[in-house]
Amino acid sequence: MIPKLDFYQKKHELMSADEIRPGLEAMERALARLNNPEKHLRYIHVAGTNGKGSTVAFMDSIARAHGLRTGSFTSPAMTDLHDQIRIDGRPITENEADGAFAEMKKAGISGLLTDFELLTAAAFLVFKNHQPDLIFLEAGMGGRFDSTNVIVPEASVITSIALDHTGFLGNSIKEIAWHKAGILKPGKPGIIGPLEPEAIEKVKQAAKEAAAPLFIYRKDFNAIPGITPGLSGPHQKVNLALAVEALKAAGVELDAVKLKKGAETAFLPGRFEQIRPGVYLDGAHNPAAAEVLVRTIRDRFGKEAKVHFMVGMLSNKDFRSVIRILEPVAQSFSFIDFNHSGAAPAELLAASTDFPSTQVDIRRIRQGRWTHDASPMIVTGSLYLLSELRPHFL
Repeated sequence: MIPKLDFYQKKHELMSADEIRPGLEAMERALARLNNPEKHLRYIHVAGTNGKGSTVAFMDSIARAHGLRTGSFTSPAMTDLHDQIRIDGRPITENEADGAFAEMKKAGISGLLTDFELLTAAAFLVFKNHQPDLIFLEAGMGGRFDSTNVIVPEASVITSIALDHTGFLGNSIKEIAWHKAGILKPGKPGIIGPLEPEAIEKVKQAAKEAAAPLFIYRKDFNAIPGITPGLSGPHQKVNLALAVEALKAAGVELDAVKLKKGAETAFLPGRFEQIRPGVYLDGAHNPAAAEVLVRTIRDRFGKEAKVHFMVGMLSNKDFRSVIRILEPVAQSFSFIDFNHSGAAPAELLAASTDFPSTQVDIRRIRQGRWTHDASPMIVTGSLYLLSELRPHFL
C-alpha cells in the first residue's frame, strides 16, 4: 500500500501486476520501454534489515553539505509517495510525479509491474530528468531480486541482517544474507555493517563470486569520534560510519567541517523522533529493531527507565517477540488498530502480553480528542502506523 499511488494509476490508466514474483525480468523489460532512465547516473545502493533509511539520510545530508546535488529513494512513505522520492532533500512535487507516470503510460507498461516496481520506475524517471550528482537508492525488500537492483552503483551498503520478510526471503539468517548480498557488484566496494558470523560468511562468499572488495565495520573502519549524529540512539553512530565510508568509496572528498555539519543536521521522521513533549515515534517493527529501541530508551532515559508504549503492528511481523523484547522497559502498553490491510487487530496484540494494557481508538487521535498523562510515551511497531498518526501529532 503506497499512499497516493492509486491516484496516479487511475489518472494515467496504469494497472499493477497481480502478484510479487522473483526476478528482475519485468523491471528490466519496463525500463527498456522507457529508454532505460536508470542508466548513466551515479548511485549508492543500500540494503539491510534495519538502518537503511537512517544511512541514506546521513549520506544525503552530508553530500548536500558538500554542495552535491542529490536524489534519494526510500520506503515506506511517511506521508505519501512524494516523500519517497527526493531531490536535494525535498519531496518531489505532484507535477514531477505526474510527469513520470505520464511517461510510463506512454511507454505502455500497464499491468507489467507491481506497485513498488512502478514507484521505482517513477523514481528513475525523476532522477533522469534532474541528473543529480549522486543518488541514494534503498532496496525495498531483500536486494538480489528487488526492483532497485537494476543499477551498477559506485558502492553498495549492507547495514544489518536479521529475520524479517521471512515469507519472501527465507527463514534463516544465511538465506536472508544471500538476498541482501545480491546488491554487490563486480569491482564495486561493499560497505558492510556489524553482522552475525553466519551472515558475514555468506556476504563474503557473495563478494568473492562478484569480485567486489569489502570494507567491514570494526575491521576496516569504526565509528567517528567528535560527532553527535542528528538521529537519536547509540546505533546511529554505526549508520553514520557506514554512510561516511560509502561516500568515500564513491569518490566523495570529505571535509571535516562539512561532514560534521551534514551528520549533525541529518533528519529522518519516525526514528526515535520527539514529536511532542514526552511523545516519541519509532518505526521498530521486528525483534532486532525492538532491541535497538530498548537500548535507545535506556540511553536516553536511564538504565532503569520505564516508558509507556503505544503499539500497532502488521500481522505478518513477529509481534509476540517484539512485545516481549519491549516488556523490560515497559510501564504499560496501549494497542491500536490502524488503516492497513495487513494490520494485526489490537485485541490480538493485547493477548500477547500479561502487562497492563488498553486499546486506543485511532479515531480519537485523528479527531484531536486523544490525550495522554503517561510520559514518556513511545509510539512504535510499524512505519505504516507512524505514517498514519504522525500528521495528527504535529
